[in-house]
Amino acid sequence: MLFRIVVAIILGIICSLFFPTWLARVFITFNSLFSNFLNFFVPVLIFALITPAIASLGRGAGKWLGITTGVAYGSTVLSGLIAYGVSLALYPTLLAGDQLNTNVDDIDEGGLTPFFTIEIPAPFEVMTALVLAFCVGLAMTAVKSDTLFKVTLDFERVIMKIITSFVIPLLPLFIFGMFLNLGMNDNLGSTLSAFGKVLILAVVMTWIYLLLQYIVAGAIARKNPFTALKNMMPAYFTALGTSSSAATIPVTLQSTLRNNVDRNVAGFVIPLNATIHLAGSMMKLTLYAFAIIYMANMDISLGLSIGFIFMLGITMIAAPGVPGGAVMAATGLLASMIGFDENQVALMIAAYIVIDSFGTAANVTGDGAIALIINRFAAGKIEAVTVEDYEEKALAGVDGGGESFGEEDIVQPEDLPQHKHEKPE
Repeated sequence: MLFRIVVAIILGIICSLFFPTWLARVFITFNSLFSNFLNFFVPVLIFALITPAIASLGRGAGKWLGITTGVAYGSTVLSGLIAYGVSLALYPTLLAGDQLNTNVDDIDEGGLTPFFTIEIPAPFEVMTALVLAFCVGLAMTAVKSDTLFKVTLDFERVIMKIITSFVIPLLPLFIFGMFLNLGMNDNLGSTLSAFGKVLILAVVMTWIYLLLQYIVAGAIARKNPFTALKNMMPAYFTALGTSSSAATIPVTLQSTLRNNVDRNVAGFVIPLNATIHLAGSMMKLTLYAFAIIYMANMDISLGLSIGFIFMLGITMIAAPGVPGGAVMAATGLLASMIGFDENQVALMIAAYIVIDSFGTAANVTGDGAIALIINRFAAGKIEAVTVEDYEEKALAGVDGGGESFGEEDIVQPEDLPQHKHEKPE
């Protein structure tokens, strides 16, 4: 998978140098259709993966949900605080003498347009799917609805089959089109010239923070951090192409399982963190915001700066896991708390979208580090439903259906790695 993704990225960049516009628009049309499908499919995916995971948590659902959310929020805020510290240390030298240029072009308008589009409205929003999954999952643990639980397990199998047989095989082509469009974007230059050094710094800092995350996760989980990070590279490069945490969930899940994370832990942590863990996005937004503050000679106190970072961490949880979602959710805070005008907000949006995929890649790869930490304490405690469990319930008359289930009825698609529960080392 990693090889195909890297090849797609390289080919997309190379082909952008000589492809005629009409041919490039063929791939852009495919990307438009596939992107609309992902926007439709991702909320369903989140509901399908998180609902049985929450239900299988049983009485400990609130505990592990709270711990995972706390770790994700802590990681996001820490990223912002580090970015703030870096801006204080480096900007007086890095941006010395630079003037703020807000005369940038609209990045989206500079890209190619598809021949046609087909709108595929999602059945519900991403946040709605998340909340609904929590409500249904927790309710099933309270009412002991074994029949409904089996339905959610079957639904999860159906969704995973769509992922492995349809979504993942088409991702390299989608990534090729993304980089083809980026390379042929006429409005890319103005943003790069206005914000170039900060863009480079933001990318480098996301790499450094990723390494820090895996060193900490490796120490807690007693795993080699470099091997664990290497196993997550398919997710990183997929996110580079999709610019969407939610669309990358299938690959992130596969990569996390390669680190021997308990399947039930991974199925719970990865979809959840795709919507609440935005450490990479926080790093970029904080560096961009304080670069504009520095170049515009704005007077922002230490207290306001730290308060902005904590509020930004909360606000971005509401961001959909789609390209540009984090910066769009942050625009209100930038104007209300920091005092950015329309031109400064426009520069933030343009700069963010230019390298949106690097922040997204850091987000999803960091999800794997959080999964390692949670797995260290929760492995084996999030119980999976086995064939024996169903048979015992059927014999006891709890199930009521009297139907025997074979192992093939509950296993996941064969091309996903399978791991048995492991006790914490």
